[in-house]
Amino acid sequence: PGRARRLLLSQLFQPLNLQVGGEAGLEGRPGEPLCRSQKLMLQGGLIHPASPGCYYYLPPTVRAMEKLVKVMDEEMQAVGGQKLNMPSLSSAELWRASGRWEQMGPELFRLADRHGKRYCLGPTHEEAVTELVAAHSNLSYKQLPLRLYQVTRKFRDEPKPRFGLLRGREFYMKDMYTFDASEEAAWQTYDLVCDAYRSLFDRLGLPFVKVRAATGSIGGTMSHEFQLPADVGEDRLVLCPDGHFAANVETLNGEQTSCPTCREKLTQTRGIEVGHTFYLGTKYSSVSNAVFLSPENKPQLAEMGCYGLGVTRILAASIEVLSKEDSIRWPSLIAPYQVCFIPPKKGSKEEEEGAALLERVYDDLTEALPHLAGDSVLDDRMQLTIGKRLKDANKLGYPYVVIAGKRVCEDPPVFEVWNQNTGEVLFLTKEGVIELMSKVQVP
Repeated sequence: PGRARRLLLSQLFQPLNLQVGGEAGLEGRPGEPLCRSQKLMLQGGLIHPASPGCYYYLPPTVRAMEKLVKVMDEEMQAVGGQKLNMPSLSSAELWRASGRWEQMGPELFRLADRHGKRYCLGPTHEEAVTELVAAHSNLSYKQLPLRLYQVTRKFRDEPKPRFGLLRGREFYMKDMYTFDASEEAAWQTYDLVCDAYRSLFDRLGLPFVKVRAATGSIGGTMSHEFQLPADVGEDRLVLCPDGHFAANVETLNGEQTSCPTCREKLTQTRGIEVGHTFYLGTKYSSVSNAVFLSPENKPQLAEMGCYGLGVTRILAASIEVLSKEDSIRWPSLIAPYQVCFIPPKKGSKEEEEGAALLERVYDDLTEALPHLAGDSVLDDRMQLTIGKRLKDANKLGYPYVVIAGKRVCEDPPVFEVWNQNTGEVLFLTKEGVIELMSKVQVP
């Protein structure tokens, strides 16, 4: 009850390694390249290596991830998505029936329980969800479309995990599986979910491209990837400069150099895959006999689609494409904390008055804008200069930094406010600071 407790930087579990020069002291075998997001996330105390391709996600990362999942929930529920949760352990029988137990090869983490029953750790959940829907054999066409999704840990035994959260063995993913009454309806669902993905990346301010892709081990007849262009990306893409055509190189027959629509020369770039959509048809529903009753009361196989978004990969990829070499930049919507308050240095002439005034701004702000109460941090390391703490705040990528500097002793007191994403510096009274922060969105 009463005022929100102030979040003090000194008490947050975020072991900062910001002084590390270059790549010394960071993970990785000698000579193994670190990409920008991996380096920044290690230095900023956002992740900590556990074993190859597996990480501890530290509290700020979990905050960003929870915000991202909230935005995903909004977009999925806007297209009629219903959230569920499926077991990570999936029985070998299910995977043998679909043919993927053998097809997936060594990427599948396989294990046996004490009774000798074989399982895999789910890298994806087509078999499981189809089995679930098939178990409800009295499904009517009136209950379709069914759009079920989850956000969960996935496992893939990568031969060479690298680049931090971009290519790990354990990761978080949002996966949606849809069941429709006809092929036409299933294509409408496909377009609808693709639009929801567009909306998500637009809200995050990420420069994505949607490209034609191979269906790989998931299967189906059509697939698209949502890619963030980046030098470190593992996918090679070809794009028409006028936007008529975009594809992953692996889908092309031979060397296609011009756009099939306008004949313009295609440009090449690399990308990080952050989303993937598949039209599956009846590939899985026919195996598990996932049927619904038609208007004529006849059992009919459901037409399926599946749609994935890499949650932890989007976090790392957004840092990869938005950040500067030594400073993290988050999509504003999902930054772990929105604002950092920096009081004067201990022993400075502004110290006594400035610290009290800044704390009052903090308290008044969180009272006026309660949704920012958990999103405001006070950098209480007052033995450090303002400049040093501002530099750290810049590296950690808080969208806003509010400083009690030289002008805090004026009448009325004036605070220095840095908008990290635009590089703009404003001088504002307390009311001005609250007014500016009232525009900040938090999911």
